[in-house]
Amino acid sequence: MNSSDVLTRGDKVRLTRLRPHILHWYASHGRALPWRDPSASTFEKICVEVLLQRTRAETVAAIYPDFFNRFASWQSIASTNIQELEEAFKPIGLWQRRARSIKALASYAAKRDGQFPRNEAELARVPAVGQYVTNAILLFQHGKPRPLIDVNMARVIERYLRPRRLADIRHDPWLQAASCWLVRGPDPVSINWAVLDLANTHCKPRTPICNGCPVKIWCNTGKVARES
Repeated sequence: MNSSDVLTRGDKVRLTRLRPHILHWYASHGRALPWRDPSASTFEKICVEVLLQRTRAETVAAIYPDFFNRFASWQSIASTNIQELEEAFKPIGLWQRRARSIKALASYAAKRDGQFPRNEAELARVPAVGQYVTNAILLFQHGKPRPLIDVNMARVIERYLRPRRLADIRHDPWLQAASCWLVRGPDPVSINWAVLDLANTHCKPRTPICNGCPVKIWCNTGKVARES
């Protein structure tokens, strides 16, 4: 069974409707983060996704220039000792974990001219690559429409449609299928970034700011806010 089969026809219609509206909103309201600049390399974009896990985008943006001036390639990270990497990550926290992950990933990539496998089964055998980084590699290096699904994207989808059933985002088949459906289209990178920015600006964790949200008239949470 195709993963999209766990979605109802209504789910698919509503997610398809969501796409152009958030892209239009993103064109005017998207965050100007350094890894979104056209000059950012695939290496930088994949590295950043490792750093963004459990960390605010603005926090990573603050170390971005210094880090990538210092480490300009997979090779430069792979050849750096772990203590130096830990020091570089101290400003954003979890530095030991991040240093080990990025070192392992860089060591693999440096031996392969920065090229990662194109399918999930092979990527699962790459050091420090879980579901989130797998999707980032497929999205940024191989151009596949994959979701950068984290608590923020999950929150937007669940408020717009309905809550998932399983606690772990990675293993809920409906949420996984919904996120994959949402990022379909000619520009999956921008769709991903638009959803994440919507979560940051309007669909906040505790108190959503429905006023000004580009999809509030179709959103279940927005409907409740209008009726209260």
